Amino acid sequence: MISFEMPESIHKTRVLMETVAENMMRPMARYFDENEHEIPWDYINFMHQAMAQMGGSAITTQEDEKKERKGPRLGFQNLTFLVEMLSWGDTGIYLCTPGGGLGAAAVQAAGTAEHKKRFLARHQGEKPTFDAMALTESHAGSGMPAEVRTTAVRDGDEWILNGEKIFVTAGNKALVDSDGFVVIWATIDPSAGRAGVRPVVVEAGTPGCTVTKMEHKLGIRASDTVSILLQDCRVPFENLMGDPEVKEKKTEGAKGVHLTFDATRPIVAASAMGVARAALETIKQMLEEQGIEIRYGLPRSRLTNIEREIIDMETKLQATWLLTIKSMWMADERKENTIEASMCKFLAGDVVVDITQRAVELMGPLGYTRDYLLEKWFRDAKINDLYEGTGQINRLIVARRILDYSRHELS
Repeated sequence: MISFEMPESIHKTRVLMETVAENMMRPMARYFDENEHEIPWDYINFMHQAMAQMGGSAITTQEDEKKERKGPRLGFQNLTFLVEMLSWGDTGIYLCTPGGGLGAAAVQAAGTAEHKKRFLARHQGEKPTFDAMALTESHAGSGMPAEVRTTAVRDGDEWILNGEKIFVTAGNKALVDSDGFVVIWATIDPSAGRAGVRPVVVEAGTPGCTVTKMEHKLGIRASDTVSILLQDCRVPFENLMGDPEVKEKKTEGAKGVHLTFDATRPIVAASAMGVARAALETIKQMLEEQGIEIRYGLPRSRLTNIEREIIDMETKLQATWLLTIKSMWMADERKENTIEASMCKFLAGDVVVDITQRAVELMGPLGYTRDYLLEKWFRDAKINDLYEGTGQINRLIVARRILDYSRHELS
């Protein structure tokens, strides 16, 4: 039997995160939006301690998976529910949460047991740490791993990296503000295309790896987004994940990118759902204060335009949320979820922009002012349609899988 009830273990943690979101994040949302790049250390330190008490990152290592389990595997599903709640508090501050981020997801997808033990274990230390993943370059977005020009050249027991990465989420916190790391996607053979792409872990403090620019953004302004320059950056040979040699017709490196996104795109969708829910709940509360009640159960012909708008928004939110949960359940069960991950990602991007925009419009001038967070949520919403593959890229991925087309046949 299919159950739609939230497991008790997730419910208890989510209640704690609701308290954090309501009392620590929401009251400070406007401050960190207006003071871009100021780091919410109170939140970061609290979450680091809280996650340590709860057993650490939701992303498990291979050794963890060998331990005896009681009940269903809840790692990614647990993370999805928590991300939705924290993003309901404030999505920019949520992106400052220490521990397993895109970098950890890349290590989990492409690394060996030794990589996971070595790099993911540092999140269990006394101080909060961050990680990041750098794929995008000025000539190619995150949906084009075959176009990577950053190079990794072997020199004895080291790799020498040269290139530049842009739009790296949490890159400054990973490399400057903590003892973290960034996963750099580079090519070990530029002539091999996708087959030559490999992820390489670059740790904070590595000479030749420099943060060169902090972006000023429309939304999620508490979160840093940076450019990274690699100039003769030397890393240990074992920091490369995957085969150190290019073999004909082998594309494990590029596949590692897609496996990473299959796990993280639903998390982005969950974050979008948190923002959308915040806007929808706020607009309903504001309407209620003005004496406007949503009369559920009546035929649409008897409803007012505002009532129809609210019900339509709730329908889109719930449908996308269910697809998001399904996608993460598939990830937990080690089932291929590429179609579901991309579907929930682009649907969530559409839905959160639509709901936050409608919320601003319904409240008119009030929604446009900075007296309320509606306009901020509208600005925060758009990023969900852009990072980790734009809506257009994810639609292409779904179409290729359904039609069984290659990227050359459908682009």
